[in-house]
Amino acid sequence: MSATTVEVIRQHLIDPEICIRCNTCEETCPVDAVTHDARNYVVDVGKCTGCNECISPCPTGAIDNWRQVAKKDAYTLEAQFSWDSLPAQREIDADSEAELPTDVARITALATAGQGGTAAAPWSAAHPYVNLYTIEKPAIATVTGNHRLTGDGASSDIRHIVLDFGGTSFPVLEGQTIGIVPPGHDASGRPHHVRLYSVASPREGERPRYNNLALTVKRVTEDHDGKPVTGVASNYLCDLPKGAEVIVVGPYGTTFLMPNHPGSTLLMVCTGTGSAPMRAMTERRRRRIAQKESGDLMLFFGARSPDELPYFGPLTKLPQEFIDVNFAFSRVADTPKQYVQDRIRARAADVARLVADANSYIFVCGLKDMEEGVDRAFRDACGAHGIDWDARLPELRAQGRYHVETY
Repeated sequence: MSATTVEVIRQHLIDPEICIRCNTCEETCPVDAVTHDARNYVVDVGKCTGCNECISPCPTGAIDNWRQVAKKDAYTLEAQFSWDSLPAQREIDADSEAELPTDVARITALATAGQGGTAAAPWSAAHPYVNLYTIEKPAIATVTGNHRLTGDGASSDIRHIVLDFGGTSFPVLEGQTIGIVPPGHDASGRPHHVRLYSVASPREGERPRYNNLALTVKRVTEDHDGKPVTGVASNYLCDLPKGAEVIVVGPYGTTFLMPNHPGSTLLMVCTGTGSAPMRAMTERRRRRIAQKESGDLMLFFGARSPDELPYFGPLTKLPQEFIDVNFAFSRVADTPKQYVQDRIRARAADVARLVADANSYIFVCGLKDMEEGVDRAFRDACGAHGIDWDARLPELRAQGRYHVETY
């Protein structure tokens, strides 16, 4: 009696135990294979093409899970929605001849090589630690500072919040994020999901030799369309007094990291609270300025007005020979509107020079709406100086020299 041939596939799945419901995978997937309900994020086996564009952006690694299954027995969306944990790898019918996928090596290589527009980490970046603390076993931090960064008359309430971890080891690098677990439950009665925040302090902490870090948090009072909403985590954090305890998970992030080698230059573009990782990188360089080991710093920073700009005061006090700061304000009375992309075009020669410099690294962080405009500005600035941006961009990503985080 001959064996029955069974087609075996490598099914892409999401681990519900470590997924923090940040929606990065769903936003990243180019074929809309990722979806979610109030319980889990899941992958539609009928749509997933194995492109792996969602792998690197996932902050926890929950997305990077696979099971070999008979195609006819692939896990349905209904099954995945019901999971509290991933099922174990199950055996394929021993009486069948399994047709194993031939591209496992290709898929694995793609998942780890920064493909699909996701940048590799800078080659000289320090080793990042990730997933040290989970929802089941979180770290507890204490608020030791909560300072308003924006002016009293500003429409945005942006805070600089310092968290101290006491005797708990919580190592972070510039560019990494942490997760905050707000207390309470959502409308469906489930505990609130984790919210991610970029670290705004360098690896030595906000206060050197103390086990702490800083966050830049904007109080959310409206959505992107201007409709009134109350941001659960942002309002919770902005209202915390000194001495309050906060549940923290993470850290996360393995690619949006600053380079460490001597002579490396940073070109940073940000708006609003997207300044957090830029502040961490700039402060790291400022503290090591005596070593004279690093290259240039160039910053494009946008907001409605100076009062709305986090860290505006401290930035204006830094010497220009240390950092080349380019502010862009869009709502200053009797002044034409300017956005970061306008300032990039105005500095086209210097921008093109840095793009061409193998020791320069570009970091972009802010609202998602800025991403397309910044990309066009880089294209225009480079094109004006003989550089084909569309051809150069994949090279920059593969070399770990171009990083974007938008929200």
